[in-house]
Amino acid sequence: MNLRNTLTRLMKVVIEEAERNPDFEATLIDALGSSTQGKRKAPKEDSLGPVDEGELKRGKNRRASALLDPVQGVRDGEPALRSALEKLSLEQLRDIVAEYGMDPGRLVMKWNTPERVIDRIVEMSVARAHKGNAIRKPADESAPPANAADERQASEFRSDGSPS
Repeated sequence: MNLRNTLTRLMKVVIEEAERNPDFEATLIDALGSSTQGKRKAPKEDSLGPVDEGELKRGKNRRASALLDPVQGVRDGEPALRSALEKLSLEQLRDIVAEYGMDPGRLVMKWNTPERVIDRIVEMSVARAHKGNAIRKPADESAPPANAADERQASEFRSDGSPS
């Protein structure tokens, strides 16, 4: 057997054991006398840190979470939503666009004027708030009569209940 292959297999076994066993890793570091301990990455479960109220920590390339729900805001009224959005910075508006998926063409994130971004948020929020209204029954509409015969019977009587 070749010396290179033997040493490669030996090092693989040592590395695997050091990754599984922290005590063995510490013993190796002490035996080798190297200062690589500070350079080693923390395990994944430790690197996330504490989790706030069940929310996962966002990655470093992710945007911050949105400050308000624009669809709920438009249900309160479009002027109320606009006034709430005008108080936010451009980056906060972009956070809303990113979180609620309001940029399918990937253009809104490039816009530099808050007014344009607000217009897009309001437009998309209105569309989402009213989505499905065509098939929903209005709440204030009374139930229609079951058939035309019921309508005719109702119209054949006077207001006092006697036949006409």
